Amino acid sequence: MTAQEGRAATGLLRRGIWGFLAWFCGLFFFLPFAWMVLTSFHGEADAATNPPSIGAALTLQGYREFFGASTGVSPWPPLINSLTVSVTSTLLVLVLAIPAAYALSIKPVRKWTDVLFFFLSTKMLPAVAGLLPVYLIAKNAGMLDNVWLLVILYTSMNLPIAVWMMRSFLAEVPVEILEAASIDGAGLPTVLVRIVAPVAAPGIAATALISFIFSWNELLFARVLTGVVAGTAPVFLTGFVTSQGLFLAKVCAAAVCVSLPVLVAGFAAQDKLVQGLSLGAVK
Repeated sequence: MTAQEGRAATGLLRRGIWGFLAWFCGLFFFLPFAWMVLTSFHGEADAATNPPSIGAALTLQGYREFFGASTGVSPWPPLINSLTVSVTSTLLVLVLAIPAAYALSIKPVRKWTDVLFFFLSTKMLPAVAGLLPVYLIAKNAGMLDNVWLLVILYTSMNLPIAVWMMRSFLAEVPVEILEAASIDGAGLPTVLVRIVAPVAAPGIAATALISFIFSWNELLFARVLTGVVAGTAPVFLTGFVTSQGLFLAKVCAAAVCVSLPVLVAGFAAQDKLVQGLSLGAVK
């Protein structure tokens, strides 16, 4: 075997090892979700066995319970509340983050590093530390159990991360295109909508998806600040843990249903997400 063939064999072996590790890590992280889906189709008796029974009979009883077959409690209001809050807050985050990132990357303001650090410093405080002040402010403003309170909170919570992400994406936009647009007389709104947005579409999609996921999965503030009217899907999900016990099959069915919107959004924007998250990683 020549030296060139030896290097080729070594490279092939290395790629095989890394590929095997990647598949192993992927399956390792996918296994809990697959187990949850399988358990959701089991009866409560089969789901509660130790170890769990893999070959047990399948049933849709857990999903019937989630949709209120025995209790009459519909999951649609919490799901609609979550969808409304997540979509609205994500749109507001994009509307605010793109101009801010444009000012910090393409048209840098003075001491822009201090501005970025200020955005990052807002995420250093644990969310639970600000829970009581936020509750008191919402109570005095009469906004408890209101979906628009969650929209404001989720927008402010996701905006710093969105600005950081969009800043790295917009830094990859060719300056020559913007200079040509300025020469042609395009204003800032035209530049943002017709030039920056199409070029940075993968980054915008990645930022929007992450903001949507964070808003959809948030539980702490939604659990404390909402009640009957504005309760979200995660809050509704906690209602399946009762004093009577933990009904595993029903909880798994509810968790699968609540996870579906995020999974659908992730698969729909999968190519944009990968392209956006890798934008600027390779020079």
